[in-house]
Amino acid sequence: QVQLVESGGGLVQPGGSLRLSCAASGTIFGIGVMNWYRQAPGKQRELVATIDSGGGTDYANSVKGRFTISRDNAKNTMNLQMNSLKPEDSAVYYCNADVTDWSRRAHDYWGQGTQVTVSS
Repeated sequence: QVQLVESGGGLVQPGGSLRLSCAASGTIFGIGVMNWYRQAPGKQRELVATIDSGGGTDYANSVKGRFTISRDNAKNTMNLQMNSLKPEDSAVYYCNADVTDWSRRAHDYWGQGTQVTVSS
């Protein structure tokens, strides 16, 4: 089985920074695209940032220039550096990845989420 575990969430003041991490563990033969999603209360889950296995990235317009996604393929980890945080960035952030697991097939896996709260 594969597990994705997020860490690094918390409470931060507007304008501050946080770094989220996602670690994948289990029987893993490869990881394709990795994503960060977020969901605020009463809102739909939205895609925040994407990184492919070659390091290509894409971002939601709302976070461009403030957030940076990165990954370490050797360690099966992914990070999201969040700078200049705004109250509207408050949400539960989820790690998502396309993982080739024990079945030798790619499956979509999700982490349990980590809360980010931006407030003074």
